[in-house]
Order: sequence, then structure tokens, then C-alpha cells
Amino acid sequence: MAAFATATSAAAASASAAVIRPPRAARAPAGIRCSVAEGPAVSQPRAAGGGLADCVVVGAGISGLCVAQALATRHRDRAPDVVVTEARDRVGGNITSVERDGYLWEEGPNSFQPSDPMLTMAVDSGLKDDLVLGDPNAPRFVLWNGKLRPVPSKPTDLPFFDLMSVGGKLRAGFGALGIRPPPPGYEELVEEFVRRNLGDEVFERLIEPFCVYAGDPSKLSMKAAFGRVWKLEQIGGSIIGGTFKTIQEKNKAPKAPRDPRLPKPKGQTVGSFRKGLTMLPNAIYERLGSKVKLSWKLLSITRMDDRGYNLTYETPEGVVSLQTKSVVMTIPSHVASGLLRPLSTAAADALSKFYYPPVAAVTLSYPKEAIRSERLIDGELKGFGQLHPRSQGVETLGCLYSSSLFPNRAPEGRVLLLSYIGGATNPGIVSKTPGELVEAVDRDLRKMLINPGAKDPLALGVRVWPQAIPQFLVGHLDHLDSAKAALKDIGFQGMFLGGNYVSGVALGRCVEGAYEVAAEVSNFLSLYAYK
Repeated sequence: MAAFATATSAAAASASAAVIRPPRAARAPAGIRCSVAEGPAVSQPRAAGGGLADCVVVGAGISGLCVAQALATRHRDRAPDVVVTEARDRVGGNITSVERDGYLWEEGPNSFQPSDPMLTMAVDSGLKDDLVLGDPNAPRFVLWNGKLRPVPSKPTDLPFFDLMSVGGKLRAGFGALGIRPPPPGYEELVEEFVRRNLGDEVFERLIEPFCVYAGDPSKLSMKAAFGRVWKLEQIGGSIIGGTFKTIQEKNKAPKAPRDPRLPKPKGQTVGSFRKGLTMLPNAIYERLGSKVKLSWKLLSITRMDDRGYNLTYETPEGVVSLQTKSVVMTIPSHVASGLLRPLSTAAADALSKFYYPPVAAVTLSYPKEAIRSERLIDGELKGFGQLHPRSQGVETLGCLYSSSLFPNRAPEGRVLLLSYIGGATNPGIVSKTPGELVEAVDRDLRKMLINPGAKDPLALGVRVWPQAIPQFLVGHLDHLDSAKAALKDIGFQGMFLGGNYVSGVALGRCVEGAYEVAAEVSNFLSLYAYK
């Protein structure tokens, strides 16, 4: 699950648990203008072009780091001097991999779709040999009427899976072909779009539990949250019609050769790295080196007369001012709102409208014999994991079979499970103790996966994210456009917004969005030189 914003550990592992992180960055990158208001002076050589950095990226989460990496690998001629600043003492944002006593688990995002942009970022970061991909044939399950039922993974599964009735399958098929009510003419909710196009059963048994935003599909915007699917109906008159038209257009367009360095994943799968997702931000951090500034808290932003920006930071060396031609804000929208309010009330108001509900990641381990026998395949727990529709009387959103998905995640004879609880429909988790969250998850798992009489689990980690995943509600894209327009209205053409509330919450979308923002910055800098 991509994209939590601010993290507070509610309990997690004991003092011996090691969050995998790199050493502190070197003090300062060369080639930028930087002044220290108090504390020891920092001597800085100036950049060739007037002493301004080409771009300052605010935030060293995965979005910010990938923007900087994309600028370094694809646009170095236009942006040779890039700085990344981070208020915390580590990089990676919500990505949190923990290793202890033979276990390796995630307390934020858990995996990614191995798209070409994602694979390119990994390869450019030197992690090609550390990539691990899940079994493309691993089943996914949905809890329905007390039973975990497999989700179809290929078209030939459709006639035989028992998650939906025959009538529900026919309704979905006819709807996908276009035999359904027409679009209503306003911004539809996810629930409205799916019920209209594919029927009630698809929504209740497939879409609602698979809602990756930990959100409420009765409030999420289909256009904003699942824009690619929404567009299919717009361009082709139906979901299937749009799919065929998209394929036709893709086949007509000249196809760029695929980067030969990239691995070729088999089937629909997910990926991670040998030592967890945190390997990616750490690898980018190491490559950027002294360009990354940790424990730098941004205090204010001002526009300079010579078409640049002045950013003032509180740092371990004192108050520092940094000048730059462009700025990319990849921090959470509510943090960006506070920083931009002195400059534009309109932009700040728009950014303050995005909602981030709380989510807790609870990691438990059981002995293999605790798994119900009917859930074993060839004596093993196999599969990606399971999802729980809210109508099924369980509190947890779902459970990932971490030790089945990737190798070397748990000791021999143990099973590692990562469960998520909370979200937009259950914000009350923030008032629960770590012990209560463990009890809630364990209680739910004993209803369908764990033997009721099994011993208590080993609780490895409980991480509560009070403001986790931005919700793409109705009006989300309008608010985002309003914020961008307000910045342009005050002459802030070199100010860019990025991060999961812009690109989408999945880890892969954050990476794709980073490449897109880097291209925008590059285009701006090409024009900047002629102003």
C-alpha cells in the first residue's frame, strides 16, 4: 500500500529491532548558494550560473528521492545542481523495513507492481540483483460468508470461481460490454461507477475489499482514484470498448525499444527487494550523497527578485537559507499548506482539503501448525493474502502472507502475517493501545485462517500512522488544480507539487509521478535560461 504520510510508532518492536537506515548524509552539496544565519559557518562553492541551485526537492520520502534520481539520470544537463531536504533524520518517508531475529517485515508499504518505471528506478539505483518478485500464480482471497474464496487470476478462471453467483457474473459481463445505464453526467463515486457498470456483486465482493486507499468507496472519486479505468468508458463507450480502443491506439503508436537492462516479470506479480523496500530509498540516498540534507526543517519560502526562491531551514548547523531556481514540494499536502499559506491563501486552502485517515500495520508470527489445514496447499500457506469486505463482520482490512510472498521473511517453521486495520471507515484505531490492536487482528484471523485454539502469536510490530493515505474524494482533482493555478497566479511558475496526493498512493505510481514531475522541472529550467 503505497503512501502513508507521517509516521508515529505506536508500539512496534522492542529496542533490539533495527529499522534499516543509512548513515547521516554529508553536510552540504557543492555548487549551490547557502548561507548560515547562526552557528558554524558552512563554506560553499557557488554554482557556475549565479549561485542558484537548479532545484530543491522538499521531502526525502520515495517521491522526493525519485524526483532527484530522475533529474540526475534523465535531465542532468538541465539540472546538475539538485538538493533534497528532509526534516527527519532518515530518508524513505513511510517506507519502513524492520529486521530482527530472523524476521524481515514492512511497517508501511509492503510491495510494488513491477512496472517499467519502477524497474528502471531500481536498476538505476543499483538494485537489479536485489529485486525479488512474488509468484505470479499466487492466489488472492476474499472473505465472503465465512469462507476465504479465491479471486480469478485469468479469464479461464471466471466460469469456475465461487466468489460471485452466476447472475452476478452475467451482470458484470453485460455491463462491461456496455449494456448498462449511461454515465450520469457528474463526477461519480467509485461505488456508483462500479455498481452501474459491473453490478452490485462486483462492487461488494471485489472492488470494495480491494480499495487500496484504505478508504470509503462511497466517498472516493472514480475519476481521481481509478482514472485509468474511468477513462476506458469515456473513450470507448464501455469498459471493454475502451480496452480494445486503448490496445488499438497503443499498437498504432511507434513503440520505443524496451530498456534491455530491465528484468522481465512473468505474469501479474508484485515485487520487493532482498532486504525489504527500504533498500530503494537507501540506495538512492547513497547515490545522491551530500545532495541529501537530513534534519533540515523548512521554515519559510520567499520569492526572490531575480526569479528564484529563498528557502529558510532550521538545521543542526543553525538557520540556513538556500536559494534555488525551482522547488518541488513532495511533503504531505497538509504540511505544504502551512508553508504556502503566507504566500497564497488560495493554494493553502486547496491543499488543506485533502483527508488522510489513520491506518495501523500489525505484524504477527504464528507457528506453521497454527494455520488451519484447509488453508494449506501442499502443506504450506501459499498465496498473496486475503481481503475483508467491511460487510463480513471483521475489523481488519486484510492480511498479507509475507513469508509466502517473498523469501527469507521468517524463520523455518514460522509464518509471518502483515495485517492492516483502520482507514476512513475506522478512524477510532488511534485511540487503541498496541495490545488492543494485536488482539483485534488475532481475533479476526482466528475466524478464517488461524486455528481457534492456537497459541498466542508473536507480536513483532505495531505501527500506527495517524495520517496515512490521502483520500481521492470527489473534488480531489479540482482542489489540486486550484492549488497549482493559485501558485501560478502569484508568479510561482517554478514551484511544483508532487507526492502521493498528486500521483496516486501506490508505490509504483509515486515513482511514475516522480518521473513526470522531473520532466516538468526540466522543461521549466530550459525556459528559465532564456528569460
